[in-house]
Amino acid sequence: MTGLTHRQAEILNIARASGRVMVEELARRFEVSAQTIRKDLNDLCERRSLTRIHGGAIIASGVENLAYEARRFVAADEKKAIGAAAASLIPNGCSLFINIGTTTEEVASALTSHEDLLVITNNLNVAMLLYRHPRIEVVVAGGTVRRADGAVVGSTATQLIGQFKVDYAIIGASAIDEEGALLDFDYREVQVAQAIIANARSVMLVADSTKLRRSAPVRIAHITQIQTFVTDQELPERLATICHSKGIEVMAAMPKGDGDDEAQGEAQDAAPEAAPVVRLR
Repeated sequence: MTGLTHRQAEILNIARASGRVMVEELARRFEVSAQTIRKDLNDLCERRSLTRIHGGAIIASGVENLAYEARRFVAADEKKAIGAAAASLIPNGCSLFINIGTTTEEVASALTSHEDLLVITNNLNVAMLLYRHPRIEVVVAGGTVRRADGAVVGSTATQLIGQFKVDYAIIGASAIDEEGALLDFDYREVQVAQAIIANARSVMLVADSTKLRRSAPVRIAHITQIQTFVTDQELPERLATICHSKGIEVMAAMPKGDGDDEAQGEAQDAAPEAAPVVRLR
């Protein structure tokens, strides 16, 4: 890519290899200030090569998702907090769908102390997390296994989902636009997600705030089709208004504290720290 400094080109190569770059790590690597690195990241974001996240940036993509293992590193602390918050809303003795995604996997990890659950999933990683627990019964959708991430996709998985009517659905999304569309990259995966939404009494979306700054080409659903949205931060005004007008419960698992601009600037690149779950209306 023309017009990049040597350091910016290196930063882009690192991001492509690992899925994300963090300000403090880059500052140490290149022996420059965090402010200099932030300027580099902002320049790369203006070129739409990167997308800013808390403390760093990720590769920007509108047509192809990041590699699954790389996505595990993106907003990892936020996803863990979201998983714990979402699991706290799931009672014992219920049935639920859990679909593919690194955030839905965090929900599954947080459900291991629950009892008398029936979990239907198209996510082999979720099945492996839960099947050993004697008080949790796991049903895995059949079909083609996607090597990239262990997702079971296609018409066979969709048909199995349609045979159930469950209490809760836990779904993720690769991107959420400002109008409330939930978006993804793989049409086969979207078909399964749509079947999950159609066959659950209550749908819970779990997605961190980086998904609000991304794009993806395939529409899963609209946010008005869900009942609960568990995320890490307060929503942008337009999306929050949509949720409020439709009675969607929004839970922020890691809300930012109030403070002056200088304190907020210093916190921009600090490691995120879990905070008590707060319900927002």
